[in-house]
Amino acid sequence: MDYTVVFAALETVCEDNIAIMCGPSDLPYGNVANRLVTCMRQIQEHGRALEPVVGSFTAVYHHYDFDEQTPGNGYRTLVKVLQSCLLHIIHKGRYIASNYNSAFFRAEHNASEMEAYCSALCQLRALLHLAQQLINDNECGQLYSLQDRDLSRKFVQEYSSMHKACFYGRCLGFQFSPTLRPFLQTVVISMVSYGETYGKQQSGLGMAALSLLTSGKYVMDPELRGAEFERITQNLDMQFWKSFWNLTESGLIAGFSRIASCPVQMNFTLTLPPVTLHLPLASDPSLTATVSPPIAHWGPGPVHMRLISHELREGQDSEELLSFSRDDPPPITASHLPWVQKQPRSPWLLIHFHGGGFVAQTSRSHENYLRSWSKELNVPILSVDYSLSPEAPFPRALEECFYAYCWALNNCHLLGSTAERVCLAGDSAGGNLCVTVSMKAISNGIRVPDGIMAAYPATLLTTDASPSRLLTLIDPLLPLGVLTKCLNAYAGADCQTVQPVVGSSSLSSLGRDTAVLLSDLTQGASNWIQSFLDPMRTSGGTRSLSSAPMRSQSNNTRGTSTHASTPNREDHMDYPEGFEPMRSECLAFVRPTSSPVIRNPFVSPLLSPNNLLRGLPPVHIVASALDALLDDSVMFAKKLRDMGQPVNLTVVEDLPHGFLSLSQLAKETEVASEICVEQMRKIFQQENPTPALSKRPKLEDTHQSTNPSG
Repeated sequence: MDYTVVFAALETVCEDNIAIMCGPSDLPYGNVANRLVTCMRQIQEHGRALEPVVGSFTAVYHHYDFDEQTPGNGYRTLVKVLQSCLLHIIHKGRYIASNYNSAFFRAEHNASEMEAYCSALCQLRALLHLAQQLINDNECGQLYSLQDRDLSRKFVQEYSSMHKACFYGRCLGFQFSPTLRPFLQTVVISMVSYGETYGKQQSGLGMAALSLLTSGKYVMDPELRGAEFERITQNLDMQFWKSFWNLTESGLIAGFSRIASCPVQMNFTLTLPPVTLHLPLASDPSLTATVSPPIAHWGPGPVHMRLISHELREGQDSEELLSFSRDDPPPITASHLPWVQKQPRSPWLLIHFHGGGFVAQTSRSHENYLRSWSKELNVPILSVDYSLSPEAPFPRALEECFYAYCWALNNCHLLGSTAERVCLAGDSAGGNLCVTVSMKAISNGIRVPDGIMAAYPATLLTTDASPSRLLTLIDPLLPLGVLTKCLNAYAGADCQTVQPVVGSSSLSSLGRDTAVLLSDLTQGASNWIQSFLDPMRTSGGTRSLSSAPMRSQSNNTRGTSTHASTPNREDHMDYPEGFEPMRSECLAFVRPTSSPVIRNPFVSPLLSPNNLLRGLPPVHIVASALDALLDDSVMFAKKLRDMGQPVNLTVVEDLPHGFLSLSQLAKETEVASEICVEQMRKIFQQENPTPALSKRPKLEDTHQSTNPSG
């Protein structure tokens, strides 16, 4: 949409609402009308200041795309997010102008909605100014300030002090697909309710009852929800996040997921003993390379995995494979069922590394899409349950994933595959591990996989500033405070212990938390009633005449919070005269990623020298335009392309980070998952390891490009 049309519509809406609220009226809206007038004037001022800024971005942001066929980078995303906010304001403004005389017009509710979006617009104006600093200080086409540590430091300081609660209340998820907003609200309500009960010595039933009571108030009070979510994301420790994210691992939640997922013939866990492996050298198969078991931090230890297969295949029911089973007694295989026919070994093998920020989750919480992949690709899948940080920082996870990859090459016959084609797949942290495992295969001289499918991978594990990473200020699934905790944990900066992490015990400890999450989900899933609850909180019922003060904190054109705690001025960016973003009353503590480990090429592949990346198989990256890690994908794809490496980038629209785990929730996430499947199918069906890749799939809201080099 032409941005000039949007700003013209915004100006008209503001003028119409100001004229209506300032004009003669028999309706006793009182202070609410004054609030709306003040709010619309602030929105008008922000819009007039932002229009030339957006114009400057639209003139140059194409220079930062991967190529002409793949429009996608952080600068485009910031403009898109701003336009989404403006369109919400225009829609709400038109509704107010058309319905303010209605007997059912909820003045308090609509004023609060408009104030919330005014606050969001103020903060987005600040983000675009920060992006202007990036575009001025970086070379053309460069999305990261890898050399300008001072700019990255100021970015972290701005995040620490800027007000964020407005993005987690009434405006929650406005930038994403509408079908995902109820889910995002459910997650946020669940998180703040769980945060309130976290650490309290309660039985499972007691925590559920307490969580049920607390979640109700967050449904009814969006401002309270936003403030509490801001507090949680800024101040709670890593153990809270591990505990919350791992709720998806609990038996009952996983059971529900399995019921809704595609049925499979094989699904059981394996444990590999720590023995030395021998693999043929890629350059001379008559010679072998020795691969030691994982040893980092606590010495040799087992590696845990999960085998998923839609069809029962030869070797999968063998006594040799069952001897590795983590279950005691071993699971009963489908081969004992008379109606199940054993299929021959597949020529393909998919090896999967799950996401979770290197700190949480296992293959269990990713089963829903892995089961579908196994069916759609007709391939056995081996998913690695690598040890998690901060208990097991780098390089333990990489060692375990590489060891599992090598074991799978040697023992593919047990997995129901001949491994003529091997694909690595992973999302987020798992995408990082796909690349680094392949780099490790190259450096060890053994066979590299035939391709990589990395969904929204983390390729730069630093707090270096980029335009897409500015989204961490507003992203409910990947706030900067949480992201830095994960990165520091993987780097060992928050290392808490040096002992093996036993997957089974950590999962069993989640049982008492299941009831808490379920009660929160029950409340959050009913979020649609919020629009009916809002007028109950006002004194005038369906026709509120409340004279309550503005709940938004943008009480002046500068946008500064009236109760803000503001650090020293020299710690902030220089904003245009007369403007200052709103500040939070509770400053965040964000620990920058200063450990030298973070810049290890096997931690941050984007920083790898070319010689470590040369020889990588075709890399297929599927990124989201609204993901804070979008620029990781764009810059890594550019790096590989410039080296002559085969690389393919697809950018999907309107979805958050982690969309694979949401594939069952909306049509848009289902389509994105199908795109990932198509990229893996290309890898399996290619005639040789490095041909020119096929054209992009013709799916809506998708941008993709392929580099045929290599």
